[in-house]
Amino acid sequence: MRLERVAAQVPAGARLADIGSDHAYLPVALMRRGAISAAVAGEVALTPYRSAQRSVRENALEQQISVRLASGLAAIRATDAITAISICGMGGETIRDILECGKAQLGGQERLVLQPNGGEQPLRQWLMVNGYRILHEEVLRENRFDYEIIVAERAEPVSYSARELYFGPLQMHTRSPAFLLKWQHRLRQKQKTLGHFARARQAVSEQKVQDLERQVRWISELLA
Repeated sequence: MRLERVAAQVPAGARLADIGSDHAYLPVALMRRGAISAAVAGEVALTPYRSAQRSVRENALEQQISVRLASGLAAIRATDAITAISICGMGGETIRDILECGKAQLGGQERLVLQPNGGEQPLRQWLMVNGYRILHEEVLRENRFDYEIIVAERAEPVSYSARELYFGPLQMHTRSPAFLLKWQHRLRQKQKTLGHFARARQAVSEQKVQDLERQVRWISELLA
């Protein structure tokens, strides 16, 4: 379901770079549907790289999908003329670091389709600082976990508030059922953690307590 929702955000006819492609499921599925015109599947680890090669070979897509063993955006070459980049299934901080390290490979015309597993706030911060506007975001629940999809493109400079970076600027306004459910769960977890802090024998830094109290207040206000 997650990959389907990510696939829906890749523009028709795109030249896609799927970074951390694993089995190359996303580019293979999109290519088989005729939804994209070319793809690069990048992998940094040997085992998933070989899995991606096998998927591409079994679907007879070697001419359309290039599988490359490389770290992050180093998988992209100028001649690929990439128009969309997908990075899915890793922490938001890791995705941020991949984008930061690979800035030289970013022409600024690509659509970024990102699916972080947590760490959305620092990822949104990077997008804002680097001139990317968030065009679409959604929360989906799969196997009892909440996942987010963030789609961004380079645009006029944009400024998001601290709360917008925390919750997602578009999601704060659309307030989908999945989004509200996610934050209801988070509120309970954070209230429980605050309770543990209060009972803890060892000292917890005042800064940490204040940060958590602020998050609880923000979430409570959002849900109210």
